[in-house]
Amino acid sequence: MKFISWNVNGIRACVTKGFLEFFKEVDADIFCLQETKLQAGQIELDLPGYYEYWNYAEKKGYSGTAIFTKKKPINVTYGIGIEEHDKEGRVITIEFEDLYFITVYTPNSQSELKRLDYRMKWEDDFKNYLINLDKIKPVIVCGDLNVAHKEIDLKNPKTNRKNAGFTDEERDKLTTLLDSGFIDTYRYFNPDKEGIYSWWSYRFNARKNNSGWRIDYFLASDKLKDRLVSANIHTEVLGSDHCPVELILK
Repeated sequence: MKFISWNVNGIRACVTKGFLEFFKEVDADIFCLQETKLQAGQIELDLPGYYEYWNYAEKKGYSGTAIFTKKKPINVTYGIGIEEHDKEGRVITIEFEDLYFITVYTPNSQSELKRLDYRMKWEDDFKNYLINLDKIKPVIVCGDLNVAHKEIDLKNPKTNRKNAGFTDEERDKLTTLLDSGFIDTYRYFNPDKEGIYSWWSYRFNARKNNSGWRIDYFLASDKLKDRLVSANIHTEVLGSDHCPVELILK
């Protein structure tokens, strides 16, 4: 089974930049979006063979997630059941017989870390949500986690040490999540690979210079280790400031 996750930074704009061509070419079993930036009825995608599930933020043109799946899930939920967190369209969970599959768009701590305190509460609550599901059946979670975990995961770690996405606090939260029973699948297959990123600023010719960050992930329950086949980052795909990430599961 092939899974794709992509922060499209506005699906309406991404559609004009090759989204549907990539979607058809990659032929994923499940394809997830983050940062869709729209409300219900603002786009109609022609995706024959897929069930579509969308979670919209209350604030217009902000955040939002979607999942397109060939196989119909036995259950679909939106958010994590905590009102404080569930107004921004950040989480969709689909349930199958053998696993839960989740897409997430983690809140950004923002400039001057003005949302870091909220982010810390989100991290704890989202981790508890995942752990409780994992007690029932294995979990795959994908999306823009808005954190580069290790120095190897961004081009300029030293100058970004106290910036949103690379603070000690955010990195520690991801470490804690992984230690609670999850695998960073890309690092599982590529423990020492450098220079592979999933997001580049639109400023300073960052993509041209490959001055990027790896902040888009597929995490899988430890229980799924024997089913992991490969993990990949499609750095060649344009259309957003992020590129798609991939996981293949047997």
